[in-house]
Amino acid sequence: MFYALAAGKVTIPGARVDHVLEPIETLNRRARAAELEVTAVSAATYALVADRYRLLDAGASMGEGYGPVLVAREPLPVAALPERVVAIPGSHTTAALLLRMYLPDEPPLIEVPFDQIPRVVLEGQADVGLLIHEGQLTHPTLGLVTVLDLGKAWFRDTGLPLPLGVNVVRRDLGEAVHRAVAEALRASIAWARAHADEALEHALAFGRGIDRETCRRFVAMYVNRWTESLGEVGRAALARLYAEAHRRGLLPAVPPLDPI
Repeated sequence: MFYALAAGKVTIPGARVDHVLEPIETLNRRARAAELEVTAVSAATYALVADRYRLLDAGASMGEGYGPVLVAREPLPVAALPERVVAIPGSHTTAALLLRMYLPDEPPLIEVPFDQIPRVVLEGQADVGLLIHEGQLTHPTLGLVTVLDLGKAWFRDTGLPLPLGVNVVRRDLGEAVHRAVAEALRASIAWARAHADEALEHALAFGRGIDRETCRRFVAMYVNRWTESLGEVGRAALARLYAEAHRRGLLPAVPPLDPI
């Protein structure tokens, strides 16, 4: 999504782009302090920072029938999960919010960097791991089995794509900057889709050892039609996520959906 902006192939008039690469939970925490002007955040975190950040229409990561998965060393019944230690990639991730929605009897949780969760489960430091990013695809090769696919469960229950990540711009920057950032992000995504091999080469450097075809498959899963624009379906998916989480007492309020 961001390669063309980071490489200067797409620019924002009057602005310099510094590309900050950090795990999503780190970005979630920085957003809660409003440190960055423009940032990716978990969809769950947007609900907590909507007073300071505005949603960008472009750049969302949504999965249709797929998403975070709970994995273990051996098959486990879902009913046993509240008694097992679960490694999560951060308490402000959408994956963690979904876990609380689908397991109201919350299990013991430990926070672990997302890319270390498979190792933590394999070594027995946790019984179950909540996987995001490419771990959704690669965990069978490590000998881990799926216990609960939260993406499938969400699609079964709602018929909507699952909003996992969104991009936001700080509200205090004003409408003109909001529009300039939104246009540049949409142009960056379009550039990457038109020059997929070059953009993929850039993304592969951050793939934590995965091969090119796995990287291509993963990118195709989450850079899709809702990435270019939320549209009615994307906005409905976000509204459903926030309404359900609020109804269950997991979010203090439903945030505004005023994407630019």
